[in-house]
Amino acid sequence: MDKATQVIQHEIAQFEDYFKEAVKSRVPLLDRIMRYIVNRKGKQLRPKFVLLSARLGGDINLSTLRAASLVELLHTATLVHDDVVDDSDERRGFFSVNALWKNKVAVLVGDYLLSKGLLLSLDNNDFEVLKILSEAVKMMSEGELLQIEKARNLNISEDIYYDIIKGKTASLLSSACGAGACTTFKDNNAVEKLKRFGELTGMAFQIKDDLFDYGNENIGKPTGNDIKEKKLTLPLIYTLNNCDKIIKNKIIYIVKNNNTDKEKVKFVIDNVYKSGGIDYAHKKMLSFRDEALEMLYTFEKTEARDALEDLVRFTTDRSF
Repeated sequence: MDKATQVIQHEIAQFEDYFKEAVKSRVPLLDRIMRYIVNRKGKQLRPKFVLLSARLGGDINLSTLRAASLVELLHTATLVHDDVVDDSDERRGFFSVNALWKNKVAVLVGDYLLSKGLLLSLDNNDFEVLKILSEAVKMMSEGELLQIEKARNLNISEDIYYDIIKGKTASLLSSACGAGACTTFKDNNAVEKLKRFGELTGMAFQIKDDLFDYGNENIGKPTGNDIKEKKLTLPLIYTLNNCDKIIKNKIIYIVKNNNTDKEKVKFVIDNVYKSGGIDYAHKKMLSFRDEALEMLYTFEKTEARDALEDLVRFTTDRSF
């Protein structure tokens, strides 16, 4: 990701200043929480996709910075709300907002971030950007609800899994690329191609995240957390479809009834490895990555394109 950061180093600094201004309020408590969130910012992956997608089509402008800020506002809002829904006390190795200020405050903070993002676009007539991001928010909600619905009886097929991650994760990365592109490209076809590029990258990104749940890396959430939350991700879906009936029934029983028992969860993880579930998911992840790169290669080779390729490869090669 170093190359991507170097190419847009100046614009990232501009975005950070813009974002800090965008989250300011007249309420002291809210400002304290916003400072806490800003000071613990993550990899800023999505704003970088916005900025570089725009750079492919021309010079980054104020509209691009607003698009990057809107994406980050919406992403941060969903993370704050997710921590409430998941009853999570930790985010990126730090206490979550709900752990420090309780659920009611966290929900209101998420709502505040969403409203600030909407106003940022409306006040500047960035209607196309707002349209692209609003569609993403809808898809994210649908993806999360589909996952919750299917988790009740653990009947998620591989196709349903792809529908879920396309909504809950890939849609935001798709919209980040599309929003950035529409601030510089005049060709709508180019915008649509970059949205598809972002979607494919987002699919690879989420599978990588799901693989972390079966690893040993310290990534800010415990191993086996998805099993605890009854989330059937690709490694486990493959395992359930390719193990004998006795093992399958035992795994399903554990996920439904013993998902907080460390030894039982270890049994599930061990069988995911034995069945080839990890290898299968890894291959699928690389397939989505390669398809994303093929889409990217339809654009002229430039410094911005090389930086986007670097970002895509980071999504699958990262260790956190």
